[in-house]
Amino acid sequence: MYKGILILFFLIVSSFTMLAQQLGSELHGTVYDEKGNPLELVNVAVIGKSEGTFTDQNGQYSLKVPSNAMIKVAFSFVGYNREIYTISLDRGEKRKIDVTLQLIQTEINPITIEGERSSDKGMTKLPPKMTTEIPSPSGNAVEELVKRSALGVSSNNELSSQYSVRGGNYDENLVYVNDVEIYRPFLVSTGQQEGLSFINPDLVEEIKFSAGGFDAKYGDKMSSVLDITYKEPEEFAAGFQASLLGASAFAQNVNDKKTLSYILGIRYKSNQYLLSGLETEGEYQPTFLDIQGLVHWKPSPVFHISLLTNIADNTYEMIPESRETRFGTLNEALRFKVYFDGKEIDQYRTYNTALTFRFEPSDKLKLKLISSTYIANESETYDIQGQYWLDELETDLGADDFASAGLNRGVGTYLEHARNYMNATVLNIKHIGKYLDEQWNLHWGLKVQREIIDDQMWEWKMLDSAGYSLPHEPDNIGNPTPHRNIELNEMISSETELASTRYTGHLQNKWNLNGSDDWQLTTGIRFQYWSLNEEWMISPRAALDFDPQWERDITYRLATGVYHQPPFFREMRDFDGQINTDIESQRSIHIVGGQYWKFQAWDRAFKFSTELYYKHLNNLIPYTMDNMRIRYYADNMAHGYSTGIDLKINGEFVKGVESYAGISLMKTEEDIEGDYYYNYYNSDGELITPGITTNDTPVDSVRHEPGFIPRPSDRRVNFNLYFQDYLPQNSTYKMHLNLVFSTGLPFGPPSNERYKDKFRMPSYKRVDLGFSKLLKAEDQQLKANSPFRHFKSIWLTLEVFNLLQNNNVISYMWINDISNRQYAVPRYLTSRKINLRLVAKF
Repeated sequence: MYKGILILFFLIVSSFTMLAQQLGSELHGTVYDEKGNPLELVNVAVIGKSEGTFTDQNGQYSLKVPSNAMIKVAFSFVGYNREIYTISLDRGEKRKIDVTLQLIQTEINPITIEGERSSDKGMTKLPPKMTTEIPSPSGNAVEELVKRSALGVSSNNELSSQYSVRGGNYDENLVYVNDVEIYRPFLVSTGQQEGLSFINPDLVEEIKFSAGGFDAKYGDKMSSVLDITYKEPEEFAAGFQASLLGASAFAQNVNDKKTLSYILGIRYKSNQYLLSGLETEGEYQPTFLDIQGLVHWKPSPVFHISLLTNIADNTYEMIPESRETRFGTLNEALRFKVYFDGKEIDQYRTYNTALTFRFEPSDKLKLKLISSTYIANESETYDIQGQYWLDELETDLGADDFASAGLNRGVGTYLEHARNYMNATVLNIKHIGKYLDEQWNLHWGLKVQREIIDDQMWEWKMLDSAGYSLPHEPDNIGNPTPHRNIELNEMISSETELASTRYTGHLQNKWNLNGSDDWQLTTGIRFQYWSLNEEWMISPRAALDFDPQWERDITYRLATGVYHQPPFFREMRDFDGQINTDIESQRSIHIVGGQYWKFQAWDRAFKFSTELYYKHLNNLIPYTMDNMRIRYYADNMAHGYSTGIDLKINGEFVKGVESYAGISLMKTEEDIEGDYYYNYYNSDGELITPGITTNDTPVDSVRHEPGFIPRPSDRRVNFNLYFQDYLPQNSTYKMHLNLVFSTGLPFGPPSNERYKDKFRMPSYKRVDLGFSKLLKAEDQQLKANSPFRHFKSIWLTLEVFNLLQNNNVISYMWINDISNRQYAVPRYLTSRKINLRLVAKF
């Protein structure tokens, strides 16, 4: 199958690159800049014709051109004025023309080095252009870019847009789009259910991210902030992309007076093809649809009105059939085989609207009034029965039945049932403003938010092994009495209605300490009051930026502050589904120190970033994590810390394209108050191992308090590499390599006792590879009858996901035999898949 797709890909590329006619003349030469240095990747094209090429690393080019005809040859390169030569060559003539390109007066860098810091020095800018280049199995390209390029970010699930930042969980990350806070779905428990995130890459103008120590103007979460700004169109543009995983399209325009503009995007995703690589075979029918629009109206030069709307309909339907998982060790290889009955249907419908009034009476004063509405209607329903066999595999290499099932370890049945429904409405109105002059860089804001939650949860699981329900009453084993109680393995039942109001505000200013930009101090404070638990929160924050103006372009930053995270509905619900309204906000104190060095190597721009951090965590609400599902203890009963170092280098490892590599070392632990366990000893002083049947009678016990234990997000090492390259003689062929390595997360048997999580998942290892062909460049002129003449650019990309076919584990399913011995059966993520993607703009 793969060979056929590869052959088809190269046939398509060849058909677009074949010359339409025989050319008998040649134009060659060298292209220089103003200083006489040769320029690489200059586009050399015949206007109105399909002929074109690029200069090599020595600035040289060679181009076949039509004979005995007056032609115009254009030389163009980003950041330089275009040069056009009118020539006519006889048949067989070879003419040399050397060209010098002049810089455009307004400087434009060919590569915008990711990580530039401007007025928001605590925020890292990421290049939106790369969202169309980076391989993204989840289809959420902006989040994929954050996961692979931002400091301190890690993820072990290619199906999800969620990420962990410096030891935090998915609920600890802030996301803003045009100053409006965005919420993630509440009931999603696996990556394949998640669908499309809110952020539409086609609409994005600017991406800013901070992994900690961010300013007081950003809200109340403990880990990170992602700040997205959508485009305000100044001209017509449109485009689309299509792949085996879905399609998207966008259009934008502005009226002649530049007073009314719009941008509209639509996305469709179906990861059915990707899910076919999961170990659970069955019928997958995921459909995810998203429509967004942003309208800007300028009734006057100082008064602007904008309306942002979004409608998302994500449906995940699965009818499982069977699953076979082989796991264990070389000496104890096991096979877990399941046959399923039942069905799962999940629906996540969200509606977002934000109306913004912007008043700018002067260049110094800018005011905004924003009213937004978020409505979520979610349901998670399933009835799935699985009948399983756990067999021991033959491990003798010389045996005829090597790797086949031998001894049966156990058989059983489990039944999972859920009827979970949630409706959430969040209404808010807020004012934000800023005043900028030579002495002041003042930001302020006030917000009132109303939250209405209606939740119904009915979920249980029954496990039957060898004819006995687990857990079981000891007296029922072998008891012929027909009447006995059946105890469910897990059960949650609750109905909740909540309505509350939050009041938040912030004030922040930036000071130039010595009258220049060398030393800048940013100070600010946030407050919040929540009517449900009547809690007040005060969060002071400060950051010091130092630019020593050395010959080496090195800057330093030291940031600290208090970051409260008030509970939302998810943190308030315990393992039984009950709601605790008396819990308080979690708190994290950040101390972040960073050094950022911009330098030149091989006449190319690079940046090396280093950040050290320590986060003191208290008033924590402990949680467990299974795949994407987070279950909270619903009580402030822990304290902890997170500390580490992040290193990243990015720049033009290959001239003209940006690559980056980063490594993070991190440790996060927590101490849960009041947790303990007993060790029991026999009369000889030997430890009696829990769960192992023995005739020994305990005669002594010792109480142990676990103390600090790894948090569920304790990923010690994380490495990311994104590398781009192209063919030296033909830069229209590009290659993208994405490599991820992350050490495993802690896990343990299913229970509410976190100290049992003493095991580690295998490391997450993944390589994605992409090959792209530029079929139509922005400056390339085509024939009048060419079907692609109306397009601005066209890319065709072949992507290979999980190139090395690594079996990455996302979670475990625990099964028991009748002796109560537990087995951890791994759940694997996607296998190797090939994706073909077409991206076109006009």
